[in-house]
Amino acid sequence: MRKQRFASDASHELRTVLAGLRAELEEARLHPEETDLGDLLAGALRNVERLDSILTDLRVIAEMEAGPPHELQRVDLAELVREEIVGRADRIPVQLRIEAGATITAVPIRISRVLTNLLNNAQRHARHLIEVRLVHDGDCAELTVIDDGEGVAESQRERIFERFTRLDAARRLDRTGAGLGLAIARDIAEAHLGSLHVQRAVTGGACFVLRLPLADAAAPAGRRAGTAVDP
Repeated sequence: MRKQRFASDASHELRTVLAGLRAELEEARLHPEETDLGDLLAGALRNVERLDSILTDLRVIAEMEAGPPHELQRVDLAELVREEIVGRADRIPVQLRIEAGATITAVPIRISRVLTNLLNNAQRHARHLIEVRLVHDGDCAELTVIDDGEGVAESQRERIFERFTRLDAARRLDRTGAGLGLAIARDIAEAHLGSLHVQRAVTGGACFVLRLPLADAAAPAGRRAGTAVDP
């Protein structure tokens, strides 16, 4: 049942974008003299970007369900965070407060995906500030991504991790997403025996908290990173 609902939701999102693109092109064909080519191309590109975003997220979900793409590795989480941020071109510079020595056992490309999705979300909502912190907390590494945006109402803090869920603020700030990024991030965290939740930041915005067991911490038997998550 859940897979059927997921397939239906994905189909609906793709068809909605395609319908918008078709409508724009058909209107331009019927009334070429009233069509501004620049506006037409800009609108078409926005729809193409949204399609690309949806398809990328769907591919990530399919890869997760197929299992880990590589053997698990020992990953220096501080180094991974630095590399991810250096490779970005963001409108708001990211401030780092990172403790060294947080080594986890993980599929690096998937942990990078979690960070990418959290940073994309922060860049969407932040006004002036984004901060990434990494600390040791017992037998876990705790990574937080903080912004100074509107934050997430307490009643919505679990809902935003559901697939194809976008709150009004997200729709207003970015029309290209499909509501899969945070759901994918949590799925990856849980597949690595970790957790992901959101709380209120001291800045008044959102504080996403990712906890992952350190490499030498004991892991429960019968689970491993990359375990398929049934949609």
